This record gives sequence, C-alpha cells and structure tokens, in this order.
Amino acid sequence: MTDAGEPKRIQVLLADDQPLLRTGFRMVLGAEHDLDVIGEAGDGVEAIEMTRRLLPQVVLMDIRMPRLDGVAATRAIVAAGLPARVLVLTTFDLDEYVVGALRAGASGFLSKDVPAEELIAAIRTVAAGDAVVSPRILRRLLSQFADRLPDPSVDRRRPLAVLTDREQEVLTLMARGRSNGEIARELFVSETTVKTHVGHVLTKLGLRDRVQAVILAYETGLVRPST
Repeated sequence: MTDAGEPKRIQVLLADDQPLLRTGFRMVLGAEHDLDVIGEAGDGVEAIEMTRRLLPQVVLMDIRMPRLDGVAATRAIVAAGLPARVLVLTTFDLDEYVVGALRAGASGFLSKDVPAEELIAAIRTVAAGDAVVSPRILRRLLSQFADRLPDPSVDRRRPLAVLTDREQEVLTLMARGRSNGEIARELFVSETTVKTHVGHVLTKLGLRDRVQAVILAYETGLVRPST
C-alpha cells in the first residue's frame, strides 16, 4: 500500500498489436518507481474497453491496430470524457495518422524508437496534465502537409481575435516549440506569467491542451512550417 507521503504512482495502459513491443515497454516502464503498467490492449476496441474499465492516467496508443485504429480509439476515449490522456506512438511513415490523432484529442506523440528516458519523461508530462510537443517531429509533420494549411495571404485568424497581443505572441512561440522557460526568457517575463498566458490562451480558444493550441496556430496561419 502507498504511504501517505509517497507520490501517487502513474497508471499506464499499453495499446499495441505487437506483443513483443508491449513486453519491451512494460520492462522499461516497470523499472520506474512511479509508473505502473496496469493493462495491455491488442487492438483499438480493446483499448477503449480497458480504458473505461481500468481508468489509467495515460494510454500509450499505437496508430495501426486491428478492428479499430489508434486515431478512432483516441477520439472515442476523449469523446467519452474519460480521465485518461493519450500519448500516441508512431513511425515517420504514418505521419498523416498522427495529425489525425492530435486533432482527435491526443495529448502528444512520440516516435516508437524514442530513447527510454524520453518516453518516461513524456508519460510523466502527460500525466501531469501538460502535452508533449516535439518541435522536430511537429515541423516535419506540418511541412509535409503545408499544402493543406491556409494561404498566408488569406487572413484566417478570426478565431484568434479573442486573444490579446501578448497572448498571440505566446501562442506563436508555443507553436515554434518553445518551452515555458524559453518563452519567459524571450519575452523577459517570469515563467509563472507565461503559464498564466498559456492558460488564458487555452481557455479563450476552448482548447484541451498545448498540442491543440499548436495545431490551431498552424491551421489559422499564425505560424507557417517555414517560419
């Protein structure tokens, strides 16, 4: 039993159709003092059912799985209002699926070959309520789909009109992959002030987390992949 003073352990559900990969993830995560793998799902339907039943804090979600893919499973978990947050695992040849997963409400994504320490850090970040945005991968994704993004000559920033100039500035830096600390240094303000601005951005735009804010920044043309 967990002592009163001991931090609560993060419960993780693994969703991947490859048993060998699930075993590898279980070994890596099981070695951490604050992570518990509480279940394994072999397809999207099972991932949804187990998320409903076990209520993990984080679901590590593969994209391509039998019966139901990771995008649809993520959308169902988010739509159901379950407390679990989804961290998508992918390979670069499935980039388009990742964009779909993020729009469906995933809290971030990582490459399947990410170093163990990055995977562990990402799980902790997502469990804490933040989102994982890898600037390198995000820029690659968005540059591949640049033709689908708005023409920079067309003003589509109307949804952003509710933001102050400073909040738009913070959103721009978020979309360029800056951390709160980096934004604070660039704007010469405290990190606490940046967190307040980020919170205002999410609330005013009705967004779930930082990932969705970044996507909106690109979709409205506030930031372009080349900027």
